[in-house]
Amino acid sequence: MKYVDEFRRGDIARGMAAHIRTLVQPGRQYRLMEFCGGHTHAIARYGLTGLLPDNIRLIHGPGCPVCVLPIGRVDSAIELALRPDVILCSYGDTLRVPASNKMSLYQARAKGADVRMVYSTKDALQIARDNPHKQVVFFAIGFETTTPPTALALLQARQEKLANFSVFCNHVLTPPAMRHLLAAGDAVELDGFIGPSHVSTVIGSAPYAAVATEFAKPVVIAGFEPLDVLQSVAMLVEQINAGRTEVETQFSRAVTHEGNQKARERVAQTMTLRDSFEWRGLGQVPHSALAIHPDFAEFDAELRFALPYRHVPDHKACECGAILRGQKQPQDCKVFGIVCTPDNPLGSCMVSSEGACAAHYHYGRFVQGATA
Repeated sequence: MKYVDEFRRGDIARGMAAHIRTLVQPGRQYRLMEFCGGHTHAIARYGLTGLLPDNIRLIHGPGCPVCVLPIGRVDSAIELALRPDVILCSYGDTLRVPASNKMSLYQARAKGADVRMVYSTKDALQIARDNPHKQVVFFAIGFETTTPPTALALLQARQEKLANFSVFCNHVLTPPAMRHLLAAGDAVELDGFIGPSHVSTVIGSAPYAAVATEFAKPVVIAGFEPLDVLQSVAMLVEQINAGRTEVETQFSRAVTHEGNQKARERVAQTMTLRDSFEWRGLGQVPHSALAIHPDFAEFDAELRFALPYRHVPDHKACECGAILRGQKQPQDCKVFGIVCTPDNPLGSCMVSSEGACAAHYHYGRFVQGATA
């Protein structure tokens, strides 16, 4: 296949779904978590749930970087942005995440804060060059996919001696979150993972081995097109039927075993593993996030501005945490689609383009398993 539309052909999708129906064993349940929000949106947008047998259940995971960002971290970013000497830069979805006191970075901008949406770390570096009398902070979020651009920004800032540039680092890691989900006392029962492809182009398939071996759960790294997802479901069903618990790569057109070695080296050079990090919905997850490496401490916003971290509980009416753990569906939330909408998000799962609530609102609304 050469073109995107070839990965979206309905006739092939229906044929693949028919093949999956021949694979499933009667009376057996297949509980598969699509870790990444990109898969959640593909499943909802193309109605894949409606094509699959009833005994295959697709479960949302916490693979949405904006969604898992705890309120306390957003509060810290807002605190920074409200300083008169600071320009705070970040990606678009981050600016809309609700924080304490009904605030967001967009609302902080309305109150006079200099908050700027950027499309890349290059934009943030240029803003620092153009504003030498301001402190420019890049609010860095994301899984392993977005860590290399942050690493390159740190290297460039050091090369140019940009003393007014720093990074508020909130990068989180996929395999530790998978292990945490499986080890949690209230963990949802899972039979396998649809693994994230963009993350895996950076880290490769090797880091998922612990999930497959320690917890006996198969992982299939899947592309984001509907045919990718369906093929990955078939691969997982075949593994489960055979009693295999391996890491397989459906997205072989971009993912290798070792990943992108140069990108991993730049990240290791500029960032270091945190002992623990709070995730929305998951709580404190050991060794699941990155901080700025001590060698680059002069570009660490947490050190430069002495930012303390404060835990802030989620809104009581919001079920974001349970949705991120796979314990609930968006439709289980009493405020979904009523009080909480994309125009007025109560929780982060309704904000992000990768959020489960946003996917269900845009493509399924109140219908479970909407079909294409």
